[in-house]
Amino acid sequence: MTSDPKFSLNGLSLRVRVFLFFAALAIGAVVLLCLGLMLGYRRLGAPDSLNAFVQGGVIGSFGVVGLTAAVWYLFDVNVSKPIDLLAGALRARAHADVAAVMDPTVARYLGDLAPAAQATAHSLSETRNALAEAVARETTRLSSEKNRLAALLSDVPVGVLLCSGDHQLVFYNGMAVDLIGAATQGAAPGLDRKLFDYLREGPIRHAHHRLIEAEDPDAASDLLCATRDGSEILAARMRLLPSDGAAAPGYVLTLRDVTADLAAHAKREALLADVLDRVRRPAANLGTLLSVLPKGADIPHEMDAAVRAEVDGLSLAVKDLAARQEEGRQDVAPRSPQRIADLTDGLRARLEAQGLTLSAADAPLLLRCDGFEVVSLLARVTLGLAEAANTRAFDLTVAEDSTDALLRLCWNGAPLRVAQLERWLDAPLDDDIPGITGRHVLTGHATDIWPETLAGGRQCICLPIRIARRAGPRPKPIARAVVYDFDLLSKARNEKVADAALADLTYVVFDTETTGLLPNQGDEIVQIAAVRIVNGKRVEAEVFDMLVNPGRSIPSASTVVHGITEAMVQNAPDIGVAGRAFHKFAEGAVLIAHNAPFDMEFLRRHELAIGARFDNPILDTVLLSAVVFGQHEDHSLDALTHRLSITIPEEARHTAIGDSVATADAFLKLLPMLQGRGLTSFGAVLTELRRHGRLLKDLN
Repeated sequence: MTSDPKFSLNGLSLRVRVFLFFAALAIGAVVLLCLGLMLGYRRLGAPDSLNAFVQGGVIGSFGVVGLTAAVWYLFDVNVSKPIDLLAGALRARAHADVAAVMDPTVARYLGDLAPAAQATAHSLSETRNALAEAVARETTRLSSEKNRLAALLSDVPVGVLLCSGDHQLVFYNGMAVDLIGAATQGAAPGLDRKLFDYLREGPIRHAHHRLIEAEDPDAASDLLCATRDGSEILAARMRLLPSDGAAAPGYVLTLRDVTADLAAHAKREALLADVLDRVRRPAANLGTLLSVLPKGADIPHEMDAAVRAEVDGLSLAVKDLAARQEEGRQDVAPRSPQRIADLTDGLRARLEAQGLTLSAADAPLLLRCDGFEVVSLLARVTLGLAEAANTRAFDLTVAEDSTDALLRLCWNGAPLRVAQLERWLDAPLDDDIPGITGRHVLTGHATDIWPETLAGGRQCICLPIRIARRAGPRPKPIARAVVYDFDLLSKARNEKVADAALADLTYVVFDTETTGLLPNQGDEIVQIAAVRIVNGKRVEAEVFDMLVNPGRSIPSASTVVHGITEAMVQNAPDIGVAGRAFHKFAEGAVLIAHNAPFDMEFLRRHELAIGARFDNPILDTVLLSAVVFGQHEDHSLDALTHRLSITIPEEARHTAIGDSVATADAFLKLLPMLQGRGLTSFGAVLTELRRHGRLLKDLN
């Protein structure tokens, strides 16, 4: 039968146990003194001496208690407290990789213990450094290959997701963020989140089950799925990952946005249906009118008017449908933007190889075209002109014409006949590619080409090409980093947070900046920032940082601390909008803050406006610091980060994001120290924290 842990000495700190030892010693000494005096009084047998014995017992008892208290105080200050400090310092160096030199003066009365602890820490640091250097040498090649792979995956033109067997995100690239993040009102994907927070689950679950039942490791399943709000339709391909058979296998999901393709297809189908409907009726009417006339007979005046009306209607319908079909060509075959300078350089290279010269003026335009096809077409026409017009020099000019760029290939000499141009367009552009003709290029780009005579007698060929955009300064690079943690594939999940291992939980470490320190007197939040910790690592790419309009003035004294002015928050969202976004970011995670009751009181006051309750489990780094280093230490964020050798940049201190990052880094160093004390589950840590509850109120 196990003893009740509430009364176990093992649950008490060293200083409390030493205090209890001296208290028991004092009580025992007083009891023995009283027993001795009582025995002496009875042996003496003099009743009038009772008062003297009582006075002696009282004085002796106070003396014993006072002497014991004095010895206990000296022992606590010079032995117990230094041992606690040494233990905390050793744990910081053993578990949190702190390399700062220990201060031996804190244990100067403990003989050789402090120098021995310092030597042990120094030896541990040297061993760790040597091991780190060896590991670094061995992992350099793997890191290089990993970075190359990450760079490749970040630029692939499709979204790539890697999910565990229970549909949690393990990997995503930048294109996936664009595809599924834009459709969820800014809620970008995050590691260890459910895929079904972003995509509708029906098609994905069915494809997963089909692949599992197929029992073919090389099988893949194509599917069509939609984002949660239905705004985007995505074509996807799923392939299972190798599995040990103990759980459902994970899978790779590649995504491509086909919303525009489906819309273009629907538009083409509607156009085709309209063509058939609008042409069928006039044709049927004309057939009926002509069928009643004898062959070779004159058309009556009334029938002639009806026939002409039907012919005019048919002509207008064909013209309108042709215009719609021309407009739809741009949607059918979108082209990548090409710089005019690149096109002219490619054309000049081809012509110079044939002994011709080309002068061209650059223009700050990017054209929506296939560069190879356009250069091949112009080269074919130019070579034909060189032979037909007997000229070797050409000019290429570019003029903007509404949404098109008008390319003019000019020369001095005889004009080009349209019939000759038509023959060139019908001939293959390259003998090696007989299927590609000039006509094919014009059709694919929804354009035309024609000869013109310019003022002054110069001749030219005109070719309009759709403008993509004007060239300008290079835009700021878009972050295309891949985000992953492959350890999540084998992560055992526990629905009960109390029983979950600390390393298995997902954490959101957050901080707020406010107009003041008194939420009950009208102070409000002006900034919320947070970072995510997944699988024991801070995810660099998953950050929440939002200014909040407090709906009131910001005192200048507060601005001096956090640097946020009223102008900065003038157009920021209110706490309802910002709180909902933060609640979504923190969904399913344990919240961590330094002095959490302060931040949580500001948030919980506005739960009605936010429309959600902050019922997440909560940890406080103030209490965690007290568990590891003892309550006698300073537990401010500055003191904690200093003990753990964490540097907060001066410009980041007292900013929500700077303090969130510092708190997250401190928690990651406290985590192995807690595990080293045997506190490996969330429930065990929570029980230990409640023993330090007088520092802060419990929020769980």
